Amino acid sequence: MIALTLAGAGADVVVNYNRSEAEARATVREIAAQGVGSVAIRADVSRPRQVEAMFRATQKRFGRLDLLVNNAGIFFPGRWDELSEKDWDRILGVNLKGAFFCAQAAARLMLGGKPGKRTSGGRIINISSLGGLQAWPGHMHYCASKAAVIMLTRCLAKALAPHIRVNSVAPGTILFPGEERGPQTERIIGATPLKKPGRPEDVAEMVLFLATSAEYITGQVFAVDGGKSIP
Repeated sequence: MIALTLAGAGADVVVNYNRSEAEARATVREIAAQGVGSVAIRADVSRPRQVEAMFRATQKRFGRLDLLVNNAGIFFPGRWDELSEKDWDRILGVNLKGAFFCAQAAARLMLGGKPGKRTSGGRIINISSLGGLQAWPGHMHYCASKAAVIMLTRCLAKALAPHIRVNSVAPGTILFPGEERGPQTERIIGATPLKKPGRPEDVAEMVLFLATSAEYITGQVFAVDGGKSIP
């Protein structure tokens, strides 16, 4: 939905995938139908060399980069007494390490390889989570990874200023078309001030705002959560 929304605003879009090739190529076809450029590039973002190759391919195809949306992420439950080193490496590798190395490669491309060269650079938007703002005991490894993404956002915002703006979007309960609402989801929705789940469009619209407006905003976290994060 984020890729389609950006394409609808006129942006050429690179769609990254690791295992979901069919879905990525379907998205590219849908984007192409809107009359803008798009390509699907496979890369495991937890592997820095694959990340570097993806951005080289992006530069070769489009010649420049104005926006990075760090949306790759994994989510799975785990009891504190059952979490393994493999679980931690897996979730931090994608959710945190992947976000950093994508941001690093993107910033280098946005700045033309020389920090300070451009007077107005690009934008980086990290998709974090409500789990980065609240404690979920059954998902502490996930919460830790997303809380780290929020701090990474703030550090990058300072490091890359004034040329690149870096912000984060933290979705709450987002239901996709056809997704069922189980008892746990109903409980979460019941505890949300707006008493309803979010839509993928809600997240995409916030990304679009940060990508095209928000000239005086950097280092911030925007919770798209129906008010669930209100203390």
